[in-house]
Amino acid sequence: MSRVRLVARRSGLIAVVLTAGLAALVSPGRAESDRCLLPSHHAGVVFPLDQVEAAWACRLEPIITHYTTANKVGPERTPLPHHVFVYLLDHPVMAAALVNRLDLGLYKAEPRGQGEFWATDGEGTDGIVHPLFHDQATRIYYVEGSHDGRFLPRVSGKAVVLLTLRSVTDSRGVESIDSTMVSYLRLDNRFLSGILSLLRPLIGNVVNRQIFKAFEAARRLGGAMREHPAQVWFEATDPPALPDEELTFLQAALAGLHNPSESPRPTP
Repeated sequence: MSRVRLVARRSGLIAVVLTAGLAALVSPGRAESDRCLLPSHHAGVVFPLDQVEAAWACRLEPIITHYTTANKVGPERTPLPHHVFVYLLDHPVMAAALVNRLDLGLYKAEPRGQGEFWATDGEGTDGIVHPLFHDQATRIYYVEGSHDGRFLPRVSGKAVVLLTLRSVTDSRGVESIDSTMVSYLRLDNRFLSGILSLLRPLIGNVVNRQIFKAFEAARRLGGAMREHPAQVWFEATDPPALPDEELTFLQAALAGLHNPSESPRPTP
């Protein structure tokens, strides 16, 4: 095969990969300087976006730099210890089930493999959530979803969701979590995005409400676990019961909220 044909063939392969949105994977040996650099400061909060894999960074970059709308929610306080809050955060199917069964919201979630999950708020918003990074204080997500509201046409888009967690303890020694979320949304349809840019305040309010509802549901779930542990346990064990592993953690968590010496610790 001639060198010219080999180069042309490689160029065609690269074009296909670019079309698929996987440009960052074309050359595994690409220089570090070629990776898409993401800012660390967002709405006055620092997030370690430099820890996101290079391939994902190049998918997040156009959303952050050319967003349709950006929003910040929080800090919002949830009356749960850090390890309990993080467990629920990392088990979205369990958390959504409890919120739904306790009539705190219409949320549902289903695993979709490799840590991804599908989620809906039951009121027109749903999508696939891809967890990209986590540590004790941060969560970074990439979301592909849609919203079908009463006052807006059905829109689809991609979002970057940044979440930071901070443990706080009140004068009574009760531990809670202060959560702050920053989100960037970019609509898929450029023409629609251009039209709706005139309605950006309305879009911002819709996104804010959706995010606030999730915060509020988490806060109310934490309150229910502290104030009504028997009801939470009943809903968790009412057929079909939550998986045994989740029930084991929940039972210990509920006991720990009222007797800290019995509080479960995170597993490595």
